[in-house]
Amino acid sequence: MTALAVACSLTACVPTPGPGVTTTTDSGPAVVVAPRLAPTTSVPPAATPAPTPTAPVFEAAIGPITPELAARMTPTSWRPGCPVPLEDLRYVTVSHVTFDGTVATGELVVHADLADGVVDVFRALFDAGYPICSLRLVDDFDGSDDASMAADNTSAFNCRAITGGTGWSEHAYGRALDLNPVENPYVRGSLVLPVEGKPYAARPDLPGVVHADDVVVRAFAAVGWQWGGYWDSPTDYQHFSTTGR
Repeated sequence: MTALAVACSLTACVPTPGPGVTTTTDSGPAVVVAPRLAPTTSVPPAATPAPTPTAPVFEAAIGPITPELAARMTPTSWRPGCPVPLEDLRYVTVSHVTFDGTVATGELVVHADLADGVVDVFRALFDAGYPICSLRLVDDFDGSDDASMAADNTSAFNCRAITGGTGWSEHAYGRALDLNPVENPYVRGSLVLPVEGKPYAARPDLPGVVHADDVVVRAFAAVGWQWGGYWDSPTDYQHFSTTGR
């Protein structure tokens, strides 16, 4: 073998340096071959989708007058001698829209025969976005109709006489309801009750004000209730009842 052949053979036996491998040769210093790095790309994190707003849901419940509730109602809105026994009444809770657009849970007591229909009414008012200022038992106002009206409180059962009279009101039977009394006052001549309702006696087109054949009147009419706003004198814009009285 010639010297040239030996040189080529030796060269062929030298391994090709791999990434990061240091090699030496007889002819020179060590050679370092840097590894080839794969290109990197930055992948942004997936965006979290914003939660989809859910529409408010109407909720309602109907229950008997429990001993605890009876104690709360006696003797403010009910007492022995009232025309309806407690067992003939029902405690109803419903969702309602407030004047600031939020949703609250209100309460009222009505006759057992009317509870399902009352829930239907408040469902219709909720769906229509009709605002209700307050919906609490009149017992929270010591059974005072005047105090409840002044607070713009919507209420139903109250064992009391008719306004300005001595006979039982339809409220004493759980068959009447007063809705937003300030926006819908009782009017007889120059008398306006509550007095806070005087700016609404002329029936402005404002939230909470009930008008003839509007969504509120139609909702009550659908379950057989009549509106006192159709009376000549007095005109009781807040009043709804099953008897028209």
